[in-house]
Amino acid sequence: MGYIEQAFKGKNEWWRYLLSFIVIFFGWQLIGIIPLFIVAFNEAEDLEELIISSQNAFADLGIDSNLYLFAILLMFVFGLISLLFSIKRIHHRSITSLVTSRIKIDWGRIGFGFGLWFLVSVAFIGLDYMLSPEHYVYNFKAIPFLILVLISVLLMPLQTSFEELLFRGYLMQGVGIWFKNAMVPFLFTSIGFGLMHAFNPEVEKLGSVILIFYIGTGIMFGIVTLMDEGSELALGMHAANNIVAAVFVTVNWSAFQTEALLKDISEPSLSVYMFLPVFLVYPVVIVFLSRKYGWTDWGQKLFGRIEVPKDADED
Repeated sequence: MGYIEQAFKGKNEWWRYLLSFIVIFFGWQLIGIIPLFIVAFNEAEDLEELIISSQNAFADLGIDSNLYLFAILLMFVFGLISLLFSIKRIHHRSITSLVTSRIKIDWGRIGFGFGLWFLVSVAFIGLDYMLSPEHYVYNFKAIPFLILVLISVLLMPLQTSFEELLFRGYLMQGVGIWFKNAMVPFLFTSIGFGLMHAFNPEVEKLGSVILIFYIGTGIMFGIVTLMDEGSELALGMHAANNIVAAVFVTVNWSAFQTEALLKDISEPSLSVYMFLPVFLVYPVVIVFLSRKYGWTDWGQKLFGRIEVPKDADED
């Protein structure tokens, strides 16, 4: 049984998906925002400032960057808990079936994906630093940096796991068994993942064309997940991507405002270099992983029909 077909191991009536989305939204956006609201309430001078700053997720209140990042990441932790609760208690299937088609979760794959993407991400930062050193200034402050590393290592894998398991897990599997093919969920989750970043500050600065990068990233993670019959590689790669983005470089206009090692002081502008990962690095990584793990039957796994098991409950 393939990765998308893992959803057939549970109950899939339409109302279970509706109830699950309500639970996930409640945990992620309502309960999850409480820590951030408490922090913002203590920082705001009055109710009017609090209300105005809420339009920008309280980012302009001058909250300590590590505390702000911690509070933001807690939202995703509550989202992940809500998602896993929905899988277990509403759909009545195992967490393993959400993560992979294998008998058990392959932690080695998660580790390999993390290591691979960590090296790729750091290499790109190093290359850009060598080509344009004038764009960077050292931003290292020992105590804030160590706190940032601790927050990133402990919470960012949970944040990225929520995004991966929501898009490349729950939605990929759910849409797949409803439409009975792999292409629709593959495209739906890839584009949806990209559009989820539409309100990031970099989109406002650089324009909507930058969404090509996010949609391309979603396509890569989608291919990796479907071809590998599980989300382990994507889980590791996504975690490495966000940790590197938070710990190594910060810029004033990015989604992450952190106490990173370096600060990029260059004026943001579109360039071919920004899309190099999508059109060059991502395909190379996919080919490398396909050879390492012996991926076959690409057409069926990415675009083929989803067969309903004889013992599945289709209601």
